[in-house]
Amino acid sequence: MTILQALILGVIQGLTELLPVSSSAHLNVIPWILNWTENAKFMEEFSGSFDVALHFGTLIAIGIFFFKDWIQLITAGFKKVVKKEDSTEGKIFWYLVIATIPAGILALVLDKISDSLIGDNFKLEMGLIAFALIIMGIILAIVDKKAENKYNYEQITLKQSVLVGISQAIAAAFPGVSRSGITMTIARSLKIDRESAAKFSFLLSTPIVAAAVLVDISEFALTSVAFWVGVIASFIVGIIVVKFLMDYLKKGSFKVFAIYRILLGILIFGVIFFR
Repeated sequence: MTILQALILGVIQGLTELLPVSSSAHLNVIPWILNWTENAKFMEEFSGSFDVALHFGTLIAIGIFFFKDWIQLITAGFKKVVKKEDSTEGKIFWYLVIATIPAGILALVLDKISDSLIGDNFKLEMGLIAFALIIMGIILAIVDKKAENKYNYEQITLKQSVLVGISQAIAAAFPGVSRSGITMTIARSLKIDRESAAKFSFLLSTPIVAAAVLVDISEFALTSVAFWVGVIASFIVGIIVVKFLMDYLKKGSFKVFAIYRILLGILIFGVIFFR
């Protein structure tokens, strides 16, 4: 993998992981459109641990942006168990823990099912990605438009946490769905306001992505310049994007992201047809 390819993929990861547009779709589609997938060496390196390494970059971005939140959550969660002190942060911390467990188990099961269904059929995978982008884009637009803003971050319930948590397992197994996309969609359907839906989605993704990074960290090409270029690019772009999205959702809607998903899905179907 060249440094330029790593840089492009890092920027793509930083842009799309935190927006509800599916980073996995973009990381699969862009190399395919640019014909990088014809290079066996590129595919060997990319399909290895590089994808997870790019997620490591955006994980650091989320961790830094929500650093104070995590310190408060962990501290309050500890006090809730040890000192029996009740607080909103303590409640949310344990909701995140409880929601992550079934999501992690379900993700492993669905991932095996997805692999067995798709296998090495690259054209089928691209078709499913396009389909997922369009369908989830339509659902996101409809849900976001009709949903009430009844609950904020502090008012999120255990039931809402578990439902949002489980939903991210679907995205982990099927590229094109988008982890942030489906969690924010489910959160909006449960009447959680946009900004709170995004914040809870990012916090919820942290332990799942961190676990994936820890599993593959021994395979990271730490001596490769391209590796670090990709990770650093995804981190820098990621922290800019998460700041943009949290500010944007204070007044903006998810409509623009839904439209983008639909257009991208149509483009992919077009490329499949003409190729």
